[in-house]
Amino acid sequence: MTALLADDQHHFPGLSRIGALLADPGRAAMLWALMDGSARPAGELTIIAGLSPSAASAHLARLTDGGLLALEVRGRHRYFRIASADIAASIEALANVAQVSAPQRTPPRPARTVPVDMRYARTCYDHMAGELSVQVFERLMTRGLLTLDGTSLEATVDGAARFAEWGIDMSAQKSRRRRFACTCPDWSERRPHLGGALGAALLDSWTTHGWVERTERPRILRITPSGHRHFDALLAS
Repeated sequence: MTALLADDQHHFPGLSRIGALLADPGRAAMLWALMDGSARPAGELTIIAGLSPSAASAHLARLTDGGLLALEVRGRHRYFRIASADIAASIEALANVAQVSAPQRTPPRPARTVPVDMRYARTCYDHMAGELSVQVFERLMTRGLLTLDGTSLEATVDGAARFAEWGIDMSAQKSRRRRFACTCPDWSERRPHLGGALGAALLDSWTTHGWVERTERPRILRITPSGHRHFDALLAS
C-alpha cells in the first residue's frame, strides 16, 4: 500500500496536497470569497470563514505557502487574493464538479437554487460568468468569431475585427503571460463561458462602455439598460 501511494505521488505530484488545502471548510470559504478577483484583508476573510483570528491566520498561511493565494502587504495591512487566473478557473471547475457529483436522481441541470442575480451575471475571477456569459460565448462560437481546439480558443479574422470594435487590443492580449482564451466551466449553468485573457478583456470593455457594472454585492454584476440593448442585439444577430 505504501509503495502504491508513493507511486501515485510520482505520477500525480502535489495532487493530494492541493486536495488537502481545499478540504477544510474555512479555507474553502476564503477561496470562494476571493473568486471575484478582489484582494481582501485578513480580518475580512476571518469573518467570512467564521474563524478565530489565530485559526484564520494559520489557514491563510497554508493557502499562501501552498500557492493558492498571493499576499500583498499595504502598510500595516495584509491583503490576500487568488494567486492566478488558472487557479481561479480550477476552483470554478471544482465547484462545477461538486454540483454534478452531488447525489441526485435526475441528470445534471443548471443549479436553480443559485440566487437569480448571481446566476444571470457574476464575476469568475476577472471575467464574466453566469447565464448571460454562457449565452454570449455560445453566440460568439455560432457566429464563427471564435474557434475551439480542445479547451483552447482562437479568434477568427471576423472575431478579431469585432473585438477590435469593442476596443480590445488583440496583440496585447496574446502577449500576456496567460492563455489567450479558453473555456471555463460554469458551475451554475453546466455549460462553459469564456475565460482567459480575452474573457477578462471583454469584461473590462463592457464595463468601460457602461454595459456592465459591478455592485456592492461580491461577484454580482448588473447589466445596465444600454447593456441589455447591446447584449440583446448581439444574441439576436
